[in-house]
Amino acid sequence: MDNNNDIIITTKGITKKFGDFIAVNRVDFEIKKNETIGIIGPNGAGKTTFLNLITGHFLPDEGHVFFNGKEITKFSTVKRVSLGIVRTFQLVHVFDNLSVFNNLALAYYRRKKGKPLPLGIFFFTLNQPSMMEDVKQSIEMFELGDIEDEMVGNLPLGSKKRLELAMAFAEDPNVLLLDEPFSGLSDHEIDEVITVLKKYTHNKTILIVEHKVSKLTDFADKLAVMHEGSIISYGKCEETLNDPEVRRCYWKVT
Repeated sequence: MDNNNDIIITTKGITKKFGDFIAVNRVDFEIKKNETIGIIGPNGAGKTTFLNLITGHFLPDEGHVFFNGKEITKFSTVKRVSLGIVRTFQLVHVFDNLSVFNNLALAYYRRKKGKPLPLGIFFFTLNQPSMMEDVKQSIEMFELGDIEDEMVGNLPLGSKKRLELAMAFAEDPNVLLLDEPFSGLSDHEIDEVITVLKKYTHNKTILIVEHKVSKLTDFADKLAVMHEGSIISYGKCEETLNDPEVRRCYWKVT
């Protein structure tokens, strides 16, 4: 039986409706510290809405969200980020008119000061040795050294996504939630992103919504399958994919 001290995120009966449509339907869920969990399911299953409920982008109509045993159901997105609950989106959020290096420097400043840095004093602040060292370590960890001086707007999507991951990890998250990080990427670019993610598995708690199941099973500890707003199966990857209910609802086989 799991030790409750190992649980970092819990949802109890969490529900979100949009008019008559129930996007997330009374979901009970637990994530243990330093696990990597994949969430799969067809379009419209409620996966992204569920992430939005954990991160505070949506507030639930019913149910509760807990972080390390403390209820955070009504906490704002900003408050949850301050607790270390950080997410990325399907569309990349980076600054195209800055270099890779300067994007990362902004992320580190925001983490340390809790607010964005006015660009007028940005380059002066970059001269601080501690800031330079943090950015250099991140560039090495995320294998961005060959493009650190490139303007982000000139980079391919795969490089932008690796940069976005680096910026998210610069926040030193307790829980990182990724919404379709492989979307739009070639197989080679996906493998580059997975190589980076594997460096953090079992050192960070990671929750990933993704359609490319074969890529998820390469490094995820467990899979959850959503269907019509509910989690119909949750457990080890192979067991979950072979669950009769998953085969019927997701794979459409009997």
